[in-house]
Amino acid sequence: MNAARLPLVDEPTLWDALPGMALRLSDTGQTLQVNRAFTDFIRSQPGGRGGSLWLDALASESRAALLDALAQRRDFRLQLRFATNESDARWVDCTAKWLAPPGQFLCLWHDVTNARQSELSARARAELLTLLADSVPALIAYYDASNFACVFANSRYAAMFGWDGQSIVGHTVAEVIGEDAAREIQPQVDRVLDERLAATYERELSTREGKRWIEVNLLPHLGEHGAPVGCFVLISDITKHRMAEIAARESEERLAKFMQASAEGIVFHKDGFITDANPPLCQLVGYTLDEIMGRKTLEFIAPDHVAKVASVIASGQETAYESVVIDKQGQRIPVEFIVRTMLRNGERMRMTIVRDLRDRHAAQARIHHLAHHDTLTGLPNRASFMEHLEHLIAGARVGGSQLALLFIDLDHFKRVNDSLGHLVGDTLLRTVAARITVSLRATDIVARFGGDEFMVLLPAFAQRADVEEVAQKLLQAIEAPVNAEGRPISVTASAGVALFPSDGESSQEMIKHADTAMYLAKARGRAQHCFFDPAMASSAYAALVMEGELAHALERDEFELHFQPQVSARDGSIVGAEALIRWRHPARGLLPPSDFIALAEQQRLMLPIGQWVLRESVRCAIRWHAMGLAVAPVAVNLSTMQFQSRGFVESVAQLLKEEGADGRLIELELTERMLMEDLPEVTAKLNQLAALGIRVSVDDFGTGYSSLGHLKELPIDKMKIDGSFVKDLPGERGSAAITRAIIQMARSLGITAIAEGVETEAQRSFLALNGCDELQGDLISKPLDAAAFEAWVVARRSLR
Repeated sequence: MNAARLPLVDEPTLWDALPGMALRLSDTGQTLQVNRAFTDFIRSQPGGRGGSLWLDALASESRAALLDALAQRRDFRLQLRFATNESDARWVDCTAKWLAPPGQFLCLWHDVTNARQSELSARARAELLTLLADSVPALIAYYDASNFACVFANSRYAAMFGWDGQSIVGHTVAEVIGEDAAREIQPQVDRVLDERLAATYERELSTREGKRWIEVNLLPHLGEHGAPVGCFVLISDITKHRMAEIAARESEERLAKFMQASAEGIVFHKDGFITDANPPLCQLVGYTLDEIMGRKTLEFIAPDHVAKVASVIASGQETAYESVVIDKQGQRIPVEFIVRTMLRNGERMRMTIVRDLRDRHAAQARIHHLAHHDTLTGLPNRASFMEHLEHLIAGARVGGSQLALLFIDLDHFKRVNDSLGHLVGDTLLRTVAARITVSLRATDIVARFGGDEFMVLLPAFAQRADVEEVAQKLLQAIEAPVNAEGRPISVTASAGVALFPSDGESSQEMIKHADTAMYLAKARGRAQHCFFDPAMASSAYAALVMEGELAHALERDEFELHFQPQVSARDGSIVGAEALIRWRHPARGLLPPSDFIALAEQQRLMLPIGQWVLRESVRCAIRWHAMGLAVAPVAVNLSTMQFQSRGFVESVAQLLKEEGADGRLIELELTERMLMEDLPEVTAKLNQLAALGIRVSVDDFGTGYSSLGHLKELPIDKMKIDGSFVKDLPGERGSAAITRAIIQMARSLGITAIAEGVETEAQRSFLALNGCDELQGDLISKPLDAAAFEAWVVARRSLR
């Protein structure tokens, strides 16, 4: 393309006087004539000075558009841009008129740079405002008041109702939000248009994401005469707030229901002042809700516990601790506080659960008492006495003082039980315990050591004669007749005395020597006391206990087994039996194990006796199995000596092999104390027995010191509730609580619970109702010899 140079204008003409830029162009872009205004403008542009071609100063797109329009040979109008970038750009508005003759364009130019820049600035501002509107966390729209059509909406607003920022424009409110919603908000719209006031309301929406809550603000846009021309809409999504309010309200409702339903006291307090409490709390302290509302919490705390409670309140810590409250009558009530901080009704306050500990403390005290005291006489038991003895020996050793230990055993006490029954025997034991107690000083200690055995410990005596005087006094008190069932009975007692430190340096030695002295007193005719004498002890002791007779009892086949049935508490069906040894003494008749087992253990005769019991039990179980009596397993009591003997498990396995018996036919009963001695070895033995199919039962459960943490780790199949607890059922509260606890513990551990010593229908009913699995006792049947037991089982089965 050839572009003409600007022709020179030598003198002012009418052409130069035109109020703007003018030029004549050919259809190819050749410049035919320009006025001075055009020349000045072109020379002010980059590349337009010094006679340069003016077309080169145009931006490429403008030059192309101009040449294309010229080639069309008809009128046109264009905007042309000079310069290569936006910052230096100059814009002109070109209006061109095609003149057929002489075949050229007459063009008028106007500089529109300022207008164009204003337009661009306005567009940039509009884009910025749109970006801002789309970026704020709110929904924004503007509607025309005349036709309720949307003029503008940010992206959030449009998306909320299923549109986008372009498609929503021009649509009415009803089309955007729906006819029903439009009718619902119409009163608010009318207020804005009629009263020219802002309106605010909340609305619930159903969206694909679920329910949402919005807060809508309508702001009128008033024209210059005060008439509404439009309405600004500002919407905030308040779903999170509403959900939080709903959750808080539901939480409050749940809390209110919990407070009313809870059996434990609950109190709310703020800054140490009570704001609310439930009925159990009011019942606990004896006040109505109105009487405690607004009062300080510390007013209800025992004075010696105020500092602790005040410290917890001040610290704001969440904790649990024991304390004491004072009720309306001024009585102290032990409680446990469980303290938490929480929001209630929008306020941060403290919630305290107040748990009444009276029953728990009573049960703990009862359990502690039972663990350390004999249930029949109320005296300290063997374990408690041993603690006292060891403590006093340690003190006497340090202080250089003396102690006297009296081992008292009732003479022929078995005759009382056999002839008059255990109830009379128990009455006699309680009477003897009371008489011994009142005959001693407050500093002396008395304990029931075993069946009819009592221990008396005299600390810090002056001389041997003082001890002898006390021994005589005690024996005389015991001999006094006792009224039993309307007739007087009396028993004598024998006592053995050992002195510290002359007769022993340890508790074991003291007891052993006092025991030896007691048997020496019996050997001398009973009803007397005897001090330990090392020179005479061995022969006297051996003579008394009939060691030789016991040693020959097995050879002479003088032992026999009796069996006491064990039945299901649910339906009374027989589930097993306990084997009980008896000694048919050639001179003294049938002797219970209490008359000879202790002696057999002392003389290590228990090993062969225990092995005989086990073998005979297995043989009976095999015979009954063959007869179809289904009496299995047969429970056998193990002595500590037998269980701890070397090769015990191997001997049991050999016995089963020799007799051709299945281990499931027998059950071994061990005491709690046996289970807790050398725990790793005990565990290993029990696992070996379990591998043989033999079941293991814990005898007299609840009277020992077993660790429940260890007990649950042992392979135990059954717990036997001690008869001392069963005896007081169902009336005695402590025994009932302990029995329930043992049954529940057994059920939780998957262990069978059996109760021994069941003698009354009331006891049977209580045990059955509380989930005890099996029962044993005189109510079902007394112990029977093998023949009588077989007949009992057959008769029992025929009745079912």
